[in-house]
Amino acid sequence: MKKKVLLIAALFTAGLSFAQDGLTSKKGVPILPEAGDWSIGFDASNLLKFGGNMLNGNTSNTLSSFGSQNAGMISGKKIIDANKAYRVMGNLGFGTSTNSPATDTTVTTSGFDLGVGLGIENRRGKGRLQGVYGPMASISFGTGSTETEGGDSSAATTRTVTPGAKISLGVSYFAGVEYFFAPKMSLGAEVSYGFNLNIVGESEDEFKTSATTTSTKADGSTSINLGQTPNAMISLNFYF
Repeated sequence: MKKKVLLIAALFTAGLSFAQDGLTSKKGVPILPEAGDWSIGFDASNLLKFGGNMLNGNTSNTLSSFGSQNAGMISGKKIIDANKAYRVMGNLGFGTSTNSPATDTTVTTSGFDLGVGLGIENRRGKGRLQGVYGPMASISFGTGSTETEGGDSSAATTRTVTPGAKISLGVSYFAGVEYFFAPKMSLGAEVSYGFNLNIVGESEDEFKTSATTTSTKADGSTSINLGQTPNAMISLNFYF
């Protein structure tokens, strides 16, 4: 989180020194998006981490593939005019992992996350550096389970822990910058702050042996959370 905030500050400072550049390329192509343009954007945090690991010699360096729970957000915009755009953001994450923490024991963890957000983006700026800010509303859904298998053939056991499915409704306000480093291509950085209504369903802890099955259930819950720290995001955007 701290690294993202520092990178956002660095991007803002760097953008100020280039804000007086021309608004067309050497071939006369407009630098900034125009009314009617659409965009698609990707969470660039994972890509920047990958590049940083390459520079510091990290040997376990991989990019998250689309669909993995670490892949990050995908966003889209519809430019209305120089000062306004509509935006949509979404995330689809799913994954399964299996490991053996002890002899004759296998742990399988799986999860699924889906989130969608809609917002209005206000834009300000006369050069390559544009300020963006506005409200967002979001809804997300998540579920998962952990299954532990262990024991020999005569006393095999399986424990499955299924937390309650979680639905979250959120309202937030974002603010940030977008720097156009090439015609209709930008690197954006922003922070957002808001609150969520979280609804968690009933959870279950099931234990099986070759002879019996027992199950323990726990009631769900409802809570309202006001973010104690801002959420930060870095994005790579393409307009067309």
